[in-house]
Amino acid sequence: MSNVIIYLILPCSIFSSFHKGMSPEILRQCIVVLIAALGLQMLYFVLNKVLYIRFRASKRIIAQYATIVNNASFIGLPLLESVYGEPGLLYGSVILIPMRIFMWTAGLSLFTSADMKHRIRIVATHPCIWAVLLGFGYLFVPFELPGFLSGTITAIGNCNLAMSMLVIGSILSEVDLKQILDRDCLYYSLFRLIVIPAIMYGALALLRADHVTTGSVVLSSAMPAAATTAMLADKYGKDSAFASKTVFTSTVLSMLTLPVMAVLLTR
Repeated sequence: MSNVIIYLILPCSIFSSFHKGMSPEILRQCIVVLIAALGLQMLYFVLNKVLYIRFRASKRIIAQYATIVNNASFIGLPLLESVYGEPGLLYGSVILIPMRIFMWTAGLSLFTSADMKHRIRIVATHPCIWAVLLGFGYLFVPFELPGFLSGTITAIGNCNLAMSMLVIGSILSEVDLKQILDRDCLYYSLFRLIVIPAIMYGALALLRADHVTTGSVVLSSAMPAAATTAMLADKYGKDSAFASKTVFTSTVLSMLTLPVMAVLLTR
């Protein structure tokens, strides 16, 4: 089911967020969002140098990866779509571009010494990246897609919220609730869910970004650890138990922080 979402539903949802009526102002905001997303990755690089010094090496790798890569796709895109509509989904898709690049380069290098050629191939073939590129290209072609094709893509993309929540619920149902009490996981979650979004909100407020751009970037930065944290830890023989607890704890706590943050940002 995860593969269906990643390789079919999410790309359709992303592509359908690009429409012919997009104004120059929205295109300009996309550039602002992309710059902010790159700034986020630079912030993560700095924080990874100082936040987890006291962690033992096996845990430090997990926390650093989970800082670089959050769940801005599975949880982030459906949330942004529900809060801000198509612009939110569009901006969320743009935010994913730098994250996907860093995910399969700097992030993967924490677990393995995979060569640069392999990393570039993963990024270049990711369906969500292609959905963004094709969506931007579609804005400038002199024709519309046939109605049946456009309708099919939109219908599949509309399954994003329900399917994503179903997958996340099935993952959480298999985890022991006692795992949420891990002190290191709570420490990570504090920065991932509250401190980082607060920093981004302050920066964008100083830059006077519009409220949809600000809200999209801040909410995307407030997402819990990505599920790939546990998957990669298990695949490469790292601390998969701590990785699973990190994903679980931050995801459960985000159920409290994200609604509050969304309400505050929309006001």
